[in-house]
Amino acid sequence: MSLDERIITEAILETYFAKFKSCLDLDVAVVGGGPSGLVAAMFLAREGFNVALYERKLSLGGGMWGGGMTWNTIVVQKESVRLLTDVGVPVTRFRDAYYTADAVTATTTLAAAACQAGVKVFNCVSVEDVVLREADGAKRVTGLVLNASPVEMAGLHVDPVVVGARYVIEATGHAVEVLKTLVRKNDVELFTPSGGIEGEQSMWAELAEANTVKNTREVFPGLYVAGMAANASFGSYRMGPIFGGMLLSGEKVARDIACRLRDRHERV
Repeated sequence: MSLDERIITEAILETYFAKFKSCLDLDVAVVGGGPSGLVAAMFLAREGFNVALYERKLSLGGGMWGGGMTWNTIVVQKESVRLLTDVGVPVTRFRDAYYTADAVTATTTLAAAACQAGVKVFNCVSVEDVVLREADGAKRVTGLVLNASPVEMAGLHVDPVVVGARYVIEATGHAVEVLKTLVRKNDVELFTPSGGIEGEQSMWAELAEANTVKNTREVFPGLYVAGMAANASFGSYRMGPIFGGMLLSGEKVARDIACRLRDRHERV
């Protein structure tokens, strides 16, 4: 068959912007395509919600790709094995309740499962701000301010665009970039002990894994934290290349938001 480069361009343009347009009014916007973000987006999309995931980098997966120190094997504990095997990731018991998986297989399989569930993924897109609205004296996050990652990296002065979202999941990891922007630019208090970002503490895998799930919750009206962002927000430890807590955190935040969205729909 003959090929026309103009038609190739037209196909990309029309298909991409149809997807983008379908995400102007989201049920859930997930910021960060690491393990917790991917799992959360996947479960919410399976429930039939309109979900988009925004990732600054070209590839999804966050820190999972490199395992520990670029040795591309990850560890998960027994409680979280099902979240990998349910999407087809082979898992091997190492010792006691410790299990291993190939980091590349886990990352690519979770990413594929999220896409196949109906998540609209926008890579090379940075979230530079949130949208705030106030009603009855209370502020709430109602959307995201987006720009192209190459624009951000080049430091160009190019105005962003906006999407609306009923809920936003902050899953940017250690950096908690969305939350930092919210706190820096607005006179707001978070649902943390100090009202601000508590900060991440040093390595303590056992406590960090438990607290990753415990700290996965709403941190400001309309904004949830998941994964390592949850520990950084509420002041817990880091855990290194064990990823069970990250996976369970994604499942928990999806469950909590899905309950609120269903309740909201029933009350309308």
